[in-house]
Amino acid sequence: MTVQDTNPAAVKPAHRLKTGAEFKASLDDGRQIWLGGRKLDKVTDEPALAAGVDLIASMFDDQFKPEFAEATTYNDPASGELVSRSWQVPTTPEELTARRKMIEYTSLKTAGTFGRPPDLSPAIVAGLMAHREAFKEKSSMIDGCQPDFVENIEAYMDFGRNNNLTASESLAGPQTDRSNPKAAEMAFLRVKEARADGIVVSGAKTVGSIAAQANDIFFTNLGGLTTTPPEACVWGAVPINTPGIKMISREMVSQPGADKFDHPVASMGEEADQFIIFDNVFVPKDKIFNLGDPTGMSWYGPVCVFAHWHVLTRLAVKAELFVGAGQMVLDVLGTGKIPAVQLMLGELIEYAQTLRAFVIAAEAQATMTAAGVLTPDVSMLTAGRLYSIDNYPKVIHTLQEICGQGLVMRFGKAAFENPEVGHYLQDLLPGHGVSAMQKELLMNFIWDMTSGALAGRVALFENVNSSPAPRLRARLFEEVKREAFVDQVKTIAGMDW
Repeated sequence: MTVQDTNPAAVKPAHRLKTGAEFKASLDDGRQIWLGGRKLDKVTDEPALAAGVDLIASMFDDQFKPEFAEATTYNDPASGELVSRSWQVPTTPEELTARRKMIEYTSLKTAGTFGRPPDLSPAIVAGLMAHREAFKEKSSMIDGCQPDFVENIEAYMDFGRNNNLTASESLAGPQTDRSNPKAAEMAFLRVKEARADGIVVSGAKTVGSIAAQANDIFFTNLGGLTTTPPEACVWGAVPINTPGIKMISREMVSQPGADKFDHPVASMGEEADQFIIFDNVFVPKDKIFNLGDPTGMSWYGPVCVFAHWHVLTRLAVKAELFVGAGQMVLDVLGTGKIPAVQLMLGELIEYAQTLRAFVIAAEAQATMTAAGVLTPDVSMLTAGRLYSIDNYPKVIHTLQEICGQGLVMRFGKAAFENPEVGHYLQDLLPGHGVSAMQKELLMNFIWDMTSGALAGRVALFENVNSSPAPRLRARLFEEVKREAFVDQVKTIAGMDW
């Protein structure tokens, strides 16, 4: 799409951006989704899903606002058009920093409660772009279909960028009987048919966050599966309304329609995790990025480096929100001079500063891939994500403790406005320099971030999304090269072995 203006002095650059209305219209495409046992005619038929759609739509509209333009858009050097920064592939330190601004923007826009906002899936595609040289050496190991993986990766990046695309990514398979490897394998996406123009796949994916609210789904079986049978080694992307795709939504946990005062965060809706059925779904040849090659699956870790950078940056932004909320509690309760309370806020500050340091260090130690893409340091990202999940529950508890009874005894806007009892609340619950309602709004914000149903779901997601701590420690063992450290010890101690 191109913006045109009849006034030559006011001509705007050509762009490839959608408005919020255009994004919402793109979701009315016949996609199949079930919630609570009922099939929805449209994704916006469900209030919680509709609220989340509205929040995402506002991100599209923000692209046209001067105050958000730098964070959300950039000029594509190839076309000269203005495009979404979600689809930027960094090649310089400056571009890496600029791309982070988009992550910080979406994190603040959602208060960090969307683990997979619209700019997350493009990070996976950027990872494929970063390592596409490795895919030049690979070819389909499934007879009947021979895609060009590198050509497809590059074409999909262009497709996403040129269409301001919102995609979901689903990597995990369904939870099954872990004691039976065959049971786990049964849930893998598998190629059922291969032909010259594409493949037909069946199976299921889970934790398809934002899938119901996106245009495409980007999928694979979770990486590192070097023993996976060839028919289960597949990466691809298709529109979410492709025949054969059925989404079963988890229970909604937000508070759509609630007064913004009562639920400042939960009223904005949520990303909706989906159990996604692939029932003989056709994947076109030009949307396949790996087919039948187990060694291609082992590139999951390197390819996901930008996604892990996204996760860590979002957690850092949310940690800074915790610090801001904690400081406001000290201010409105007048507890800022109490040493024990200062130390509790210090814990929140330590957490936020440490996560931010990991983000900065990962960027400072970024390396260039053979394809000319600058990628954050993976070991710093892994260590940062490990630190985050080890400390997240403690940080939540500390912020709750700073609030005291304020989180236990919360009152909604209707109670304050009730003529019979509201004046008691106003008179008896004021804060230091603020009204009772102002103090209550702060407590309601912290409730949504730490204690309500949405907060519980987010806390669970953070742990699962980052991988369990033992797995991350195992990754650090593999990622961090220790030979230089050993040599230093030998030099200092005078060891000659």
